[in-house]
Amino acid sequence: MCKIGVVGAGVIGVGVAQKFAQYGHEVTIIDVSNRILEEARESIIKNIKFFNMFNRDKMVNKEEVISKINFTTNYSELLKAEFIIENVPEIAQVKKEVYEKLDTVASSECIYLVNTSCISITKIASYTKRKDKVIGTHFMNPVPVKRAVEVIKGYHTSTETIEKVEKLLSGIEIEVIIVNDLPGFVSNRVSHVFMNEAAYTVQDNVASPEKVDLIFKKCFEHKLGPLETADLIGLDTVVNSLDILYESYQDSKFRCCPLLRKMVDAGLLGRKSGKGFYEY
Repeated sequence: MCKIGVVGAGVIGVGVAQKFAQYGHEVTIIDVSNRILEEARESIIKNIKFFNMFNRDKMVNKEEVISKINFTTNYSELLKAEFIIENVPEIAQVKKEVYEKLDTVASSECIYLVNTSCISITKIASYTKRKDKVIGTHFMNPVPVKRAVEVIKGYHTSTETIEKVEKLLSGIEIEVIIVNDLPGFVSNRVSHVFMNEAAYTVQDNVASPEKVDLIFKKCFEHKLGPLETADLIGLDTVVNSLDILYESYQDSKFRCCPLLRKMVDAGLLGRKSGKGFYEY
């Protein structure tokens, strides 16, 4: 089993920590305050209960999982981590500060897995002293039940790094789908156009959120509609990602819908705030 570091105890970070701990790995999860970490602990316990409700054949012992996770604000506790998975917000300067800090504590052999939805892996690798050991791993929500992950090869990512990450992820029953590095990769270059345009149809009174999503679920047989997906991801994250895509490509198709930005300004972030396009 490996020692895994997880930086960022948001929705995805919590899911990543839970997933690796369920398979017996020792996990250290870091965030800026004990309050956030306590909320993360409570979220993991709640998520395990939810997981067990729908996976009777693979019941998880929550005490065993929690015992595998060290909750801390101290980066020095990542000293022995073999892999560090970064999950901080989609803001380049924030990520830059995190990687500069990681380079002062992580072992020289440690591999960085960048959980970003849009920012170039090559750009993030430029913040470190180990460009060959930086690779994108775009985990998606809810992480504990996903069976595949979009893995992004940066310009400097080595073959050895790819092989080690493939082995690590296959060990927790996640299939690796490798793509090349351009902002947004595959998933978000496509999905964010869907979500953004869906928001425009609501803004322009073409249809209600419910009807927009029903068309995708009933006609295209998607499990979730684009606006339900946006609420799940977090509208603030969607807006940040669209801004990165627009800045990267200067293509009007990525220009953020004013309704999305207005909702974020109003604190309507989706599931995380209790209300977005829907109430939770």
